[in-house]
Amino acid sequence: MRPLSRFFPILDWGRHYNRQFAANDFVAAVIVSIMLVPQSLAYAMLAGLPPEVGLYASILPLVAYAIFGTSATLAVGPVALISLMTALIIGALHLPAGVSPVLAAMTLAIISAAILLAMGLFRLGFIANFLSHPVISGFVSASGILIAVGQARHLLGLPKADGNLAEILAGLVSHAAEMNVLTAILGFGCLGFLFWVRSGLPAILRRLGMAGVWATFVVRAGPVLAVVITTLASWYFDLAASGVKIVGTIPQGFPAFSLPSFDPDLWRQLALPALLISVIGFVETISVAQTLAAKRRQRIRPDQELIALGMANLGAGFAGGLPVTGGFARSMVNFDAGAQTPAAGLMTAVGIAGATLFLTPVLYYLPQATLAATIIVAVLTLVDLKTIIHIWHYSRADFGAMMVTIALTLFWGIEPGIMGGVVVSLMLYLHRTSRPHIAVVGQVPGTEHFRNILRHDVATGTSVLTVRPDESLYFANCRFLEDRIYALIAENTGLKHVVLMCSAMNEIDASGLESLREINARLRDAGVTFHLSEVKGPVMDRLAPSGFVDELAGQVFLSQYDALSKLDPSALTPCRIA
Repeated sequence: MRPLSRFFPILDWGRHYNRQFAANDFVAAVIVSIMLVPQSLAYAMLAGLPPEVGLYASILPLVAYAIFGTSATLAVGPVALISLMTALIIGALHLPAGVSPVLAAMTLAIISAAILLAMGLFRLGFIANFLSHPVISGFVSASGILIAVGQARHLLGLPKADGNLAEILAGLVSHAAEMNVLTAILGFGCLGFLFWVRSGLPAILRRLGMAGVWATFVVRAGPVLAVVITTLASWYFDLAASGVKIVGTIPQGFPAFSLPSFDPDLWRQLALPALLISVIGFVETISVAQTLAAKRRQRIRPDQELIALGMANLGAGFAGGLPVTGGFARSMVNFDAGAQTPAAGLMTAVGIAGATLFLTPVLYYLPQATLAATIIVAVLTLVDLKTIIHIWHYSRADFGAMMVTIALTLFWGIEPGIMGGVVVSLMLYLHRTSRPHIAVVGQVPGTEHFRNILRHDVATGTSVLTVRPDESLYFANCRFLEDRIYALIAENTGLKHVVLMCSAMNEIDASGLESLREINARLRDAGVTFHLSEVKGPVMDRLAPSGFVDELAGQVFLSQYDALSKLDPSALTPCRIA
C-alpha cells in the first residue's frame, strides 16, 4: 500500500479521514464554492473565452488534485495570470480551419498536462529554479498591471483593445468618446465596493465581534454580493437596452466529453507557450502549497505536485476548460476556512458542478463590468511594490533583471518578458561568478580560524600565502583565479608555498581542473609549492581519480590550521584552550 500511496496520496490521508475532518472540509468547501463561481466566470472572460469555460475548468481539476496532490489546502483552477497568458497565446495564434478559441484553450491545457506529467515522472522540477525570485516577481507585477489596464475597457463599456500596455492605453484613449456612462457608473461603483469590502469591512466586523471563519466568509462573499446586486439591477432596469454589456446566455449543464485538436500546426504553435505556462503554473502552485504547508508543519512533494498539476490540466482539457494551476487567493480562503484534507476540493467540485447545473440561467443579466471589477481587485494584489523597493535596496543587479522583465512583459509580451528575465538573470550570474571574491587569509590569533586579512586583525607569515576563493571553480572563473594567484606571487617574492583554501568550493569542473594543473606547473617552475586545504568530500571524490592529487607538488591538508602548522609553524599564534 505504501508505494501505491506515494503516487495516490488520497490513499494515505483517506485512511485517517473522520467526521471532524468532514465537517471542517464541508464548511471550507461552501465558502470557497461561493467565491469561485463569479471568479471562474471572470477568469474565463479574462482568457477571452465564454464564461462557462471557467466553470468547466473548476470541477475536474479539483477532483484530480484531491487524488494526486500532496497539499491539504491547495485549490486549483483558473487564475488571473494563467488566464491572461492563455488570452495572449490564443490571440497570437494563426488558428487552423475548424479550430475555435475554446478548442485551442483545451489543446493548450492538454499539452501543458503532458509537459507537467513528463516533468514529474522524470523529476524535472528543478527547471523552475531558472526563474529567479526577482524575475517571477517582476513578471507577476507586470502581468497584474496588464490585466487591470486591459479590463478597464469593460468598466467603461469600450471596444476590445489588445496588445501590449502602450497599445491597450492607445486603444482606450482613441475610443474614449464611446464610453457608456451607465457602464462606467456600474463598473466603478462595483470596483469601489469591492475595495471597501477588502479594506474597510474587516475592521467593522472586528468591532462587531465577528472573527475567524465567518468574518472570512463575509469578506470573501463580497464579489458574490456585487454579482447579485448588479445582476438584479441589470434585470430590473433592463440596462442591456441602454448599452450595458451583459454575460448573456450561459449553457446549463456540463459539456459533452470532447477531444483536443491534433492539428500538427496548432501543436507546433502551442509547444513553447505551453512550456512557459507549465513552468509558471508550477512555480505558483509550489509556492502557495509550501507556504500553507509550513503553517501546519506539513510536507509537500514537488515532483508529485507536478503530476497532480498535470492531471488537473488533463481534466480541464477534456472537460472543455482552460489551463489551471494552484491559486493563492482561493487556497488562502480554503486554509482560513479550516480545510483539513483535499476532500474539501472534492466538495468544492460538487458545489461548482451544482452551480453549473442550476445557477447559470440566473446569471444571464450579469454585467461584464462586474466581472471586470472582480478581476481588477483580485489582480492588483499581484503588483508588489514592496518587493520591488526591497530588491532595489538589496541588489541593483537583481533589480535590473526585474526591470527588464517588467519592461519586456508590458511593452513586448509574456514570452519575451519571461525569456528576457531568465537570460538577464543567467548573464548576471555568470558575470558575478566569473569574478568571484578571492580573499588572502590569515589566522585569527588564539584560534584555528582563518579570515580575510582586509577585514580582520589576523596573523600571517612571509613564506606561506593562503588564498580562499569564495566560489566554486568552473569554466567562467578559473582564468580569473589563475591571474589573481600569479599577481600575488609577483608581489611576494619571498613566498615558498601557496595554499588554495577550498572551503567555499562545492564543485570543480573540467576547466577548473585544468586551471589547477596549470597553476601547479607554473608555481613549481617558479620554485613555489602548491597545496590545497579543506577540500570537501564530493570535490575530492572527483579530484582523486583524475590523477591531479598525484601530480600536486604539495599536499592536501584537512584544515588550514594543519597546513600552516606543517608549512610555517612560526607564523601561528598559540591556540587558547577553553
